[in-house]
Amino acid sequence: MSISAENTTHELVAAGHALPEPTPEEAAQLEQLYKDFDRENLIPLWTQIADLMPMIPSPKAVPHVWRWSDLYPLAARSGDLVPVGRGGERRAIALANPGLGGTPYATPTLWAAIQYLGAHETAPEHRHSQNAFRFVVEGEGVWTVVNGDPVRMSRGDFLLTPGWNFHGHHNDADQPMAWIDGLDIPFAHHTDAGFFEFGTERVTDEATPDLSRSERLWAHPGLRPLSGLDDTASSPIAAYRWEYTDRALREQLLLEDEGHPATVGQGHAAIRYSNPTTGGDVMPTIRAEFHRLRAGASTETLHEVGSSVWQVFEGRGTAILDGENRNLEKGDLFVVPSWAAWSLRAETEFDLFRFSDAPIFERLNFNRTYIEGRTK
Repeated sequence: MSISAENTTHELVAAGHALPEPTPEEAAQLEQLYKDFDRENLIPLWTQIADLMPMIPSPKAVPHVWRWSDLYPLAARSGDLVPVGRGGERRAIALANPGLGGTPYATPTLWAAIQYLGAHETAPEHRHSQNAFRFVVEGEGVWTVVNGDPVRMSRGDFLLTPGWNFHGHHNDADQPMAWIDGLDIPFAHHTDAGFFEFGTERVTDEATPDLSRSERLWAHPGLRPLSGLDDTASSPIAAYRWEYTDRALREQLLLEDEGHPATVGQGHAAIRYSNPTTGGDVMPTIRAEFHRLRAGASTETLHEVGSSVWQVFEGRGTAILDGENRNLEKGDLFVVPSWAAWSLRAETEFDLFRFSDAPIFERLNFNRTYIEGRTK
């Protein structure tokens, strides 16, 4: 059967194998059987299989768009009213998927938020089991300090805070700054895997270097220090700088113009941020990518097991989510739940950052992709 087939259901199959109606005596016995199940905290599979084992994924999360033009003013208002300090720890506002019943989750596995830090504010240090990153769509002036290493945050930068690393942020500028956070909080919560520990009241190093120590050691293309030959679960690079991302995307499109295979689709350049010690994903539970579409370019329509969150970095375009067109511009965020149909269409040159839970599903061998019109 094609993995795109959706016409068969458990109910239809059951209807084709209907059993004879029970006698009054059997009906009474069945009623007592179900009462006994309840008393012993038991649930029979035959009453639950459609929910537990759907023919295709049937996520509760729904496709949704959050507008940067709405998010940023709300974050700024919170900056005026809500202090940063112990207890709340961060002025971070989570994207709550409308299909998930009020939980602060973008998807069942991914947490995303806009974080706002006022001029000369400091968010104190702490650490947690959950893996985290920052992506900066605009602004500068903040340094995140990860295990004592101050890391500059600037527009277009992708910055890592792997699980159980102490981290805090300090704003050295006269202006506030906002960025997006991504974490695997829901996955850690559902699997009861979370730990948390407070650190210093401020940050352990308030220096403001242009490059972090981790970049000075690790961020040289194709070169690996002999002092770091052991593979690591997460990338040792604290910041993936925009200048390198932009150059890689630009060169892919130039190579395409010259007739060489370099892009993932016509007019569609893309990169995956990687761990230089393994060649794999930057963190065990999170994959991060950056996509650039030429004006007028579009992608195929995909369905993927696992979910993702996207942010428009620059340009205008459309995301087609389960058949509905969502117009997008700079800063807008949208979520693609598991197995939802998605594609992109660029009005201008269209730059987008994406993160997903793909490493989890690939490691469990649950990953699956269907391309409409091409995959059987």
